[in-house]
Amino acid sequence: MPEVLRRYTNLAATIHMLSRREITLLSPGTWDDRNDAYFMAEYKRRRNLKTLLALCFANCEETYHHWRVFSHGGDGVRIEFDKRLLLRPLSGDVRIISRDVTYKKIDELKANTRFAIDDLPFLKRQAFKDEAEFRIIFQSDNRIQLNRSFEFDLAAIRRITLSPWIVKSLSKSVIANLRLIDGCKSLKIYRSTLVDSEQWQGLASNAI
Repeated sequence: MPEVLRRYTNLAATIHMLSRREITLLSPGTWDDRNDAYFMAEYKRRRNLKTLLALCFANCEETYHHWRVFSHGGDGVRIEFDKRLLLRPLSGDVRIISRDVTYKKIDELKANTRFAIDDLPFLKRQAFKDEAEFRIIFQSDNRIQLNRSFEFDLAAIRRITLSPWIVKSLSKSVIANLRLIDGCKSLKIYRSTLVDSEQWQGLASNAI
């Protein structure tokens, strides 16, 4: 099976992505994890960059944490990408770097009093390890950009999953409308049953 990257986002961003066939990297300046944002800013300063943008994915199976933190509410969406197909159009761009995030304790970094500047965009505290994050960054030392979009092939999308909190009757309409977008007729689109699964609940009757 190909390696899969999962992007947790919202419905508006999903519609934009499918319609434009683009993924968009944004500034990390507004990230909730200020430690993470600081490391990104320090990397930008040390490398004397005018632009540093990022896009984050989960490199693990579905978890409640990911839905709750990154795609909470009825308009949450998870998009699963074939990693190889998604990254293939970016492979020739020297401004693009992508890799898994490494999670460290403060004491571990203290023990390594020196580490590579290039590790800064891919280091987070151990408490965030359950995110299993994979990150794509774009950097430029000669041009200021607030965002940067890259085209991708819709074939890179393996499936789309709607929020477990979306009303079931609404999910059918949302799925139908997403499939009306040009090229999306055959996309696999489902509603997550993570917090309300008839199959799981039915297993309660097996208890003896």
